[in-house]
Amino acid sequence: MYKILITDDEEMIRKLIRKYAEFEGHTVTEASNGMEALIQLKNNSFDIVIMDIMMPELDGFSACREIRKFSNVPIIMLSARGEEYDKINGFEIGIDDYVIKPFSPKELMLRIDAIMKRAKVKEKDNTPKNEVVSMADGGLVVDFTARIVYIDGKRTEMSPKEYDLFFYMIRNKNIALTRDKLLSDVWGYDFFGDDRTLDTHIKILRKSLGHYADFIVTIRGVGYRFEYKE
Repeated sequence: MYKILITDDEEMIRKLIRKYAEFEGHTVTEASNGMEALIQLKNNSFDIVIMDIMMPELDGFSACREIRKFSNVPIIMLSARGEEYDKINGFEIGIDDYVIKPFSPKELMLRIDAIMKRAKVKEKDNTPKNEVVSMADGGLVVDFTARIVYIDGKRTEMSPKEYDLFFYMIRNKNIALTRDKLLSDVWGYDFFGDDRTLDTHIKILRKSLGHYADFIVTIRGVGYRFEYKE
């Protein structure tokens, strides 16, 4: 079971999530704003954080930026706002999922399970590898081992989920990848996957790749393909 930090200025939201989480056997700690969450994370260990955006003292976006300076703990962001800008902002600073209020507590628990199962798979996959791929005459270099991407000799910073998505697409290059396949293999979702989350990450990834963005091809009605011929 997991140690969960719930951060929301609405007590009723915290209590609702706590009720379902403790029913599933998880241990829950509450914080009413981003500053309290930072203090908790610096003094305690948590498996996952649930973070609201609009809070007093320190909002969710600012709190997530601070968290990413010292921790890679998975973060699910809650918000009453469903605008694409907010989602992109959240994913760019390194959150793992974005859930819009009102939400289903049961679905939130499923999302927590999916994220944590994916994290455990990464921990097990610790076999030393020296895997570097160079494309476009060295213009695009991907170091899988160090999780580094170079574009025209300059290192490009990506969020953890961007790296996961990009590396997966490269390893499956020139293959049509359906939205369901990408959500299942990269996010760990199954029946409750949201393809808007995928589309938002693709948009962010294309922005990070600059003039190599065209390597990611949209397959209408299907999904995406990383297209590169040696």
